[in-house]
Amino acid sequence: MTSYICCLILLLFTWNTSAYGPNQRAQKKGDIILGGLFPIHFGVAAKDQDLKSRPESVECIRYNFRGFRWLQAMIFAIEEINSSPTLLPNMTLGYRIFDTCNTVSKALEATLSFVAQNKIDSLNLDEFCNCSEHIPSTIAVVGATGSGISTAVANLLGLFYIPQVSYASSSRLLSNKNQFKSFLRTIPNDEHQATAMADIIEYFRWNWVGTIAADDDYGRPGIEKFREEAEERDICIDFSELISQYSDEEEIQQVVEVIQNSTARVIVVFSSGPDLEPLIKEIVRRNITGKIWLASEAWASSSLIAMPEFFRVIGSTIGFALKAGQIPGFREFLQKVHPKKSPNNGFAKEFWEETFNCYLPDGSKNSPATTSFHKGHEEGLGAGNGTSAFRPPCTGDENITSVETPYMDYTHLRISYNVYLAVYSIAHALQDIYTCTPGKGLFTNGSCADIKKVEAWQVLKHLRHLNFTNNMGEQVDFDEFGDLVGNYSIINWHLSPEDGSVVFEEVGHYNVYAKKGERLFINENKILWGGFSKEVPFSNCSRDCLPGTRKGIIEGEPTCCFECVDCPDGEYSDETDASACDKCPEDYWSNENHTSCIPKQIEFLAWTEPFGIALTLFAVLGIFLTSFVLGVFTKFRNTPIVKATNRELSYLLLFSLLCCFSSSLFFIGEPQNWTCRLRQPAFGISFVLCISCILVKTNRVLLVFEAKIPTSLHRKWWGLNLQFLLVFLCTFVQIVICVIWLYTAPPSSYRNHELEDEIIFITCHEGSLMALGFLIGYTCLLAAICFFFAFKSRKLPENFNEAKFITFSMLIFFIVWISFIPAYASTYGKFVSAVEVIAILAASFGLLACIFFNKVYIILFKPSRNTIEEVRCSTAAHAFKVAARATLRRSNVSRKRSNSLGGSTGSTPSSSISSKSNHEDPFPLPACAERQRQQQRGCKQKVSFGSGAVTLSLSFEEPQKNAMANRNAKRRNSLEAQNSDDSLMRHRALLPLQ
Repeated sequence: MTSYICCLILLLFTWNTSAYGPNQRAQKKGDIILGGLFPIHFGVAAKDQDLKSRPESVECIRYNFRGFRWLQAMIFAIEEINSSPTLLPNMTLGYRIFDTCNTVSKALEATLSFVAQNKIDSLNLDEFCNCSEHIPSTIAVVGATGSGISTAVANLLGLFYIPQVSYASSSRLLSNKNQFKSFLRTIPNDEHQATAMADIIEYFRWNWVGTIAADDDYGRPGIEKFREEAEERDICIDFSELISQYSDEEEIQQVVEVIQNSTARVIVVFSSGPDLEPLIKEIVRRNITGKIWLASEAWASSSLIAMPEFFRVIGSTIGFALKAGQIPGFREFLQKVHPKKSPNNGFAKEFWEETFNCYLPDGSKNSPATTSFHKGHEEGLGAGNGTSAFRPPCTGDENITSVETPYMDYTHLRISYNVYLAVYSIAHALQDIYTCTPGKGLFTNGSCADIKKVEAWQVLKHLRHLNFTNNMGEQVDFDEFGDLVGNYSIINWHLSPEDGSVVFEEVGHYNVYAKKGERLFINENKILWGGFSKEVPFSNCSRDCLPGTRKGIIEGEPTCCFECVDCPDGEYSDETDASACDKCPEDYWSNENHTSCIPKQIEFLAWTEPFGIALTLFAVLGIFLTSFVLGVFTKFRNTPIVKATNRELSYLLLFSLLCCFSSSLFFIGEPQNWTCRLRQPAFGISFVLCISCILVKTNRVLLVFEAKIPTSLHRKWWGLNLQFLLVFLCTFVQIVICVIWLYTAPPSSYRNHELEDEIIFITCHEGSLMALGFLIGYTCLLAAICFFFAFKSRKLPENFNEAKFITFSMLIFFIVWISFIPAYASTYGKFVSAVEVIAILAASFGLLACIFFNKVYIILFKPSRNTIEEVRCSTAAHAFKVAARATLRRSNVSRKRSNSLGGSTGSTPSSSISSKSNHEDPFPLPACAERQRQQQRGCKQKVSFGSGAVTLSLSFEEPQKNAMANRNAKRRNSLEAQNSDDSLMRHRALLPLQ
């Protein structure tokens, strides 16, 4: 009685978990049962459940030939394993396979069947009843297809640790082992696929795309990962839309409007074929062409989309496909399918009817609807759509090879091979349990599981540690996330010239094992855009910025929408679409187009430029004129004028002027360190030497004329030794300044990049502007002292001091150097040197012209004035003036004293001067008109003073008289004076110095 009740419970529960009925599953008994979930149909019929009666199970519609081929791959693998003498010997694998209809609800309904069976086994009813209909529990499930469906199934199976090995679910969310504990897969996750999509867009230099994703756990995570990768590559997304096969018409229309109005030509689609089909149909209806479709693996080879009538719209599709595998004997197995020969396959009958568009008389449907199917050359999704027409009956003798369907398209086995690999992965895990040695197992204390009583969680443990070699010689092992890392083939849709069908041409591959930057390979020669063009389409928000420009941000627009901005001067870009312009190196400048850098123009005061040549000519002219004057003075060195100008100091003065003119040449030419250190000291010392000579020369004559009666001691100290010593001391101070300057902050050559961007000015960095100021300041100080003495000696005989010429030359000197300071501070580059050269030349020419040109003119063109008599006459005249003025001053003082004592206002004999009144000069110089007569007969002038008379008699004879007569005449000149004035004696004492 107890056995009867147990069996009844088991049968009732088994019936309750078999809601599909016998024709809605593929089932075979075995020692170990594997579950399978495959999309035999694309969807379910829409049905309004008003709940007025008991809800019925929805009907699956639109047959999927590829789904049935995947189911056949699982059955083939199980039968191959059962017939293998090495893999699970003495063990038989069975299966229970259900149709998910590509929906979550149907997949969960089938999954509950697996879970319920496992719960019955956990009750251990076998010891109470022996029922022949008892089915062992499902220890692993192969499936499902879509990531959304697998997510729902994995959540349920994970509660019971039933391993699930998917062959087509690639969502990266499923790698989360905290949520999906028992999920594994034989397909790479979408993380690599999204990265590969971004790499393709970057390869073709596109940056303006749109995205479309299925509104499920496959599309949303996939497109999210793509956005992350696109952002890293500066790829902008114009629009992002979600779609579903269950979207209403209005939602589809809105998405199509967005696509039609978008300027993005590249559209990235993460979706399955059924979800994308309604959108593509509407796009075809509107004839929206010119778009490039970047397809994910789920629809890249879908027969729902890859149809000839759609090709004009989606002919530029580039997609990803899994690596194809090889299954020996699978082709023959597919051809053997027949409803009568496949008693365990409840889906064979419907497959036969859909393939040959007929019905089997013993079928459950008396009037099955006629279906049409779509074919594809890859593993796209095939479909059959019902109509109201009646089908003819099937004969059962139809030839499966005579009809082209996606079922028989085994040229590239991708998903089918993943199914095959999933079954073998479970089998090898069971084999590891079968061959486990106690003490070396994966469980507590190295224990092993019992293969006859194996449980699902034990199989899961071995799957996580699986490692075997497949039939293609590849190593198979799941990583810590339950994933297999694989590569992708890149395909391009072509239109077959033979039958007009869509074919998938492999144009490249993506190797996830390679280094970043080397993973993608594309053969562009194989790609046809729109089915015929070789030219890569343009899909950018803005046109490429040419070399010499950079991308400029447009406010309110994405970064991919930009304007091209010319690179600023000094920057360049040598590539298209440069984000920023690169700065040229320090010694380079951008060319006119800003596409490269060229060496900067180097400028300095060169010898070869017109300005440099002009300054050089003036300097050479100054050297020549100074040399000429020196030659004249040397030739006429014994003439009175040369002697009267202090001959030795004049030579030194001319030498210093030569140095001044020569020093200006150091400022011309490319500055070197040695020229920079030499030119300022040379200029400063030369000018100080020149000014010192003038200062000593002027000061000596002034001291002689203002001193008491010269003695031998005066002559000793006023000699040449003292003069040269004073010149040396003045110059030595300048030398000390220069030495300190060169030691502490020596000038150096300097390449100035700051004055003008595209020009390098090679100048001299003075090291210390303070030192330069001291150098010029000391020179100007000496010039000021010289000016003072020259002005003070302006009334001395011009033969001795050239006072007015020296004064004028010092004025020129001051004007030049006062003007030099602001000009030096306001100029830059090579003009700094030019300003200093001009100042040096102007000052040098002023000194040379003012001091020497008048004398050279007299020497060369007025030789009659270059005589001893002319010199003495001017000296005597000066003596008369000085003596008379001094006597007049004393007589005035005496008169005032007498008046104060005697009160007399009349004149006394001692205060009378017989000549002119007080208002005119009482001692006029000899008239120029009388000079010739006085030279012939001599000249006498008598000056009367109150205390006596002074008579000065000078006699000048004709130069034609003999020398003896001249000497006698000179000796006869006498000076008779009584109580003579000291001033007259002082000037008279100066005569022998001539």
